[in-house]
Amino acid sequence: MASHSDVSRRTFVKGAAALAAFGVPAANVLGANDTLRVGCIGTGGRCRHLMKALIGIPNVRIAAVCDIYDGNLEAGRQLAAPKAFVTRKYKELLDRRDIDAVLIASPDHWHVPMTIDAVSAGKDVYVEKPLTHDLAEGKAILDAQAKHNRVVQVGTQQRSMPHIRKAYDLVRAGRLGTISKVHLTWNRNSDRVRKAAPTATFPKQVDWKAFVGNAPEQPLDEYRFRNWRWFWDFGGGLFTDLMVHWIDVAHWFLDLDHPLKAVSVGQHTVSEGVWQTPDTVQTLLVYPRQVQAHFEGTFSNAYGAAHIVFMGTDASLYIDRGRYEVHLERGRGKYEELVLGTGPRGRDFYDKPDGERLHLEDWIEAIRAGKQPCTPVKAGVSAASAAHLANQALRGSGVALWKA
Repeated sequence: MASHSDVSRRTFVKGAAALAAFGVPAANVLGANDTLRVGCIGTGGRCRHLMKALIGIPNVRIAAVCDIYDGNLEAGRQLAAPKAFVTRKYKELLDRRDIDAVLIASPDHWHVPMTIDAVSAGKDVYVEKPLTHDLAEGKAILDAQAKHNRVVQVGTQQRSMPHIRKAYDLVRAGRLGTISKVHLTWNRNSDRVRKAAPTATFPKQVDWKAFVGNAPEQPLDEYRFRNWRWFWDFGGGLFTDLMVHWIDVAHWFLDLDHPLKAVSVGQHTVSEGVWQTPDTVQTLLVYPRQVQAHFEGTFSNAYGAAHIVFMGTDASLYIDRGRYEVHLERGRGKYEELVLGTGPRGRDFYDKPDGERLHLEDWIEAIRAGKQPCTPVKAGVSAASAAHLANQALRGSGVALWKA
């Protein structure tokens, strides 16, 4: 006679197969109490922040780590499970049958190649934002996810924050009236530009060729390695690093895919001669249904900090990572607020909610249940497309039109 656990597993396998037949990710065959074995690729500061959240989730084990820089690799190893597999070559990690899923936190230009390789190897994926490094990558990653039918979660964690989910319900219920304008901001006043003296041991500790990857060949540069977000070969500046978080919320709430037009300006207020991408930017994105979204961001003034405002005919909805507020137009309706986090408005991170952990838990639940996560590949491609069009305008004549 089969044991209860054997019957449960057989039932789960049949259920997963049925889900796959309808185009829903079948995921790895894992029951609720089975340990999910995760490999982490690119164990820099952002990845290690996520790893600290991941290790607190029951029945999850960080079984492998990978980085092309020895310092990051060792720091990642210390957070991983004892006897975790350690490598500089991410494909060696993907080749292992004892790894169920991977967390990818590499520089932007590696997100799509690594994700495609991961799903091709049968792994489920959590990949940091922005999903794509340019518009051309969107189709490739969509095709790969559809072909291999894996669970892929993109790391725009606002979709997992409970107050933002409730704010979504307010918008969908029509509380704001007709929404035609969205304002997004991410302003900081911090010294992120200063160049430190090169580290003498750095050239021997890093696989520079592997870091550069599919980007144009170039001499080893420790500053670019540590600050890759501000160089076009590896990142995309404020639009891809920060705007994507809030533009994803705008797309989600208003059921938008991509802008039809972008008008952008930018300047180097504090980073002249150091960064390639401007440190102070604005873009106006024009969408169907007469919706406009305006983003502004800088590193020289923190006024407004990080938030999004949906402006409707009946009310405006302010959201940051710790609260929402409904502000009325001419006394229509009732003021409402939900405050979860402590501290000033617009902070990058609050004590509550723990967005990273919630987003990782959503991904893991999707893997175990064989369903789509809350931020699937399509959403990641959509949010990144707005940032790429904004950058096209910024780097061109100031205006960029969407080409079908």
